[in-house]
Formats: sequence, C-alpha cells, structure tokens
Amino acid sequence: MVEFSIVIPAFNEEAGITSSLTQVINFMRGFSNGFEVIVVDDGSTDKTAEKVENHLKEYPQIKLIKNPHKGKAFSTRTGVLMASGKYVLMSDADMATPISELKRLFIWMQDHGFEVVVGSREGIGAKRANEPLTRHIMGRVFNMIVRVLTGLDIQDTQCGFKLFKGEAAQEIFNRLLVFGSEVEETEKPRVSAFDVEILLVAKKLGYKIKEVPISWTYVPTRRVHPVRDSILNFLDVVKIKANDILGKYSKY
Repeated sequence: MVEFSIVIPAFNEEAGITSSLTQVINFMRGFSNGFEVIVVDDGSTDKTAEKVENHLKEYPQIKLIKNPHKGKAFSTRTGVLMASGKYVLMSDADMATPISELKRLFIWMQDHGFEVVVGSREGIGAKRANEPLTRHIMGRVFNMIVRVLTGLDIQDTQCGFKLFKGEAAQEIFNRLLVFGSEVEETEKPRVSAFDVEILLVAKKLGYKIKEVPISWTYVPTRRVHPVRDSILNFLDVVKIKANDILGKYSKY
C-alpha cells in the first residue's frame, strides 16, 4: 500500500536532483512504510531525466514521468493525477523546503482532520533564509492582490510545499481550468498563479485548509523575471477570479 506520494516537478535540475532524491528517500524510509516518489520531468534539455533514471535503478520507489515542456504547473498536475498515495505531497526539486517539514504538515492532517495543509513562509514560527528583499516584497504585494481578488485567507499561497489527502488531491487537480489539461507547450519557464487556483478550488469544494509555518531557504534562480512574471501572475489571478464569478469551480 502506498501511504505517501511525493510529487516533484523538475526542469533542468541535473545539478541537484540526485541529492534531492537521496534526501527524500532517506527521510521517507524512516517516516513511512509505503511511499512513492514521482518525478515529472518538464521537458528538460539537460541530463535531469538521465540522472533520475540512474537513481531509480537503485530505488524502486522512484517513478519518472517525461512531459513536454509545459511548465511546473502542468508537470505537478500530471504527477498528482498519477499518484496512488493516501496522502500526496507536492514539493520543489531544489528542496528549498526540507522534506522533513512533512512531519509538521502531517500532524494537522492526521490529528486535526484537515484535507489540505499548506506550507507557509509567513507567520509565527516560519523561517526564511537568504531571500533577497526584492523577492520578498514581490511576494507580499502579490499575496495582497490574491487576498483582495479571491478572498483566500492565506498568507503564502505560493510556497511549493503542500500536502493533500489523496481523494482531495484527485478532485482538486481534476477541476483546474487555467492550469488544467489544455496548457500549451512553452519555451520559457516562469512562475505562475497555479497555487492560487489549487487553493481556490479546494475552498470551493469545501475542503478544510490549514496554513502551517515552515522553514525555507531561498535558492538562487534565473527563471524568475520580476516584471514579466508579475504581470503574467496578475493576469492568471484575473482569469481564476473570472472562472470563480462564472461558477466554474463550484461543486454542483
């Protein structure tokens, strides 16, 4: 029986993917008797897939899915919908949030009945390391926009570390529209408002959501374009809000 499915989207992560998978395997072996690690390669142009394939020869818990380059959102959705675990964790390939933080999230699911538990870099108890001030300001402004437009009472929608009950994950990710099955191939990676759609759908479906402070370390990247991505993220949120107004995320 698969208790936990760990879904890791990866794009050109050859430098760190082996280390990340080793961390995940070592932690999960002591945390759960049954788990799978689903790596979804987002059309990488480096040796990411090759390194994952070499690793899975030694660790049968690892599965590799090769996607065309449609972005992190589409790759995450692919992995979640392929997951068979009772609980499904989405986690970034760079392990900016250590896999051990799963313990902190799982307590709220196991002991308090939440169906969606969100890792948060905000609030009492959260720890952020090495984050440039400009990135932090961008995040806080975006969060304010999200809260005003969507009504989501969540301080950090964008942290890539989220835990779902398996059935909830399947229902939520199957109902995504902006980041659903029709996502087109892309040439440039970018951040998106994918997490906002996930959380708004979860709220509309009546799932109990808990935000839990975690430890997070900023990992330098060239994939974030401050101006371009800020505009595109805003447009994503507008599309999500429009779908909400039209009742497209309602349960009935």
